[in-house]
Amino acid sequence: MTFLDDLLADSRARVVAAQSQESTAALRERALAMPMPPSFHAALGAPGVSVIAEVKRASPSKGDLAPGLDAVAQGRAYVAAGVAAISVLTEPARFKGSLDDLAAVAALGTPTLRKDFTVDAHQIWEARANRASAVLLIVAALDDDTLAGLHDEATVAGLDAVVEVHDEAELARAAAIGARIIGVNARDLRTFDVDRSCFARLRPAFPPGALAIAESGVRGPDDVVRAAAAGADAVLVGEALVTASDPTAAAAALVAAGRTLTTTSEVRQ
Repeated sequence: MTFLDDLLADSRARVVAAQSQESTAALRERALAMPMPPSFHAALGAPGVSVIAEVKRASPSKGDLAPGLDAVAQGRAYVAAGVAAISVLTEPARFKGSLDDLAAVAALGTPTLRKDFTVDAHQIWEARANRASAVLLIVAALDDDTLAGLHDEATVAGLDAVVEVHDEAELARAAAIGARIIGVNARDLRTFDVDRSCFARLRPAFPPGALAIAESGVRGPDDVVRAAAAGADAVLVGEALVTASDPTAAAAALVAAGRTLTTTSEVRQ
């Protein structure tokens, strides 16, 4: 098994446990009774390069990053910095996240992504019930029918989907389901190898109109500039912010850099 296979097996087990407590039908009914969340897509559509700041305590590749991190305090720091959106890890074993983290951060009002290993519609309705604006769909983790079905389910739930790819074949699959937001992860989740040229290589093949997120490897304003030059509409930043002594200042520097830039997408318009 690859690292990704192991993470997916755990995710499926979590779904089974959650469904034993509340059926997907009941969860869906409860989630739909809640107010619509703010649009994740609209938040990333502002001029320049938008910043998605991440809340995570650990990762499989690095271990503990910020084990004592207070998700709400971190989220407030990001809001104060003016980030466009927040990503919250909800995987409990290797990233040490939770749905409680998601709900608490999303309650701050900034569009929030549930970042997890989505394998079942139940997780999409969990995201909606916990105030998320978007869910992550990892192309490498899903077959074509499941990917399309979960993408459609997110739309039914009123959520955006960030469709994550790592290579040309995965990008083609994302385009085939009509993905409106595509993230390129420089880290291959099957091996944890990092290819920092990945985003620049894939960006020219994006479907017209799809927003492009550069994930992994963004540590400071210079990296935001490089992402803009490669055509990024947004960057997702985690480790550099959760390990910063002043996360507000660190995030604000990225936001300021992004606002001064013109992206490839804007030039094409």
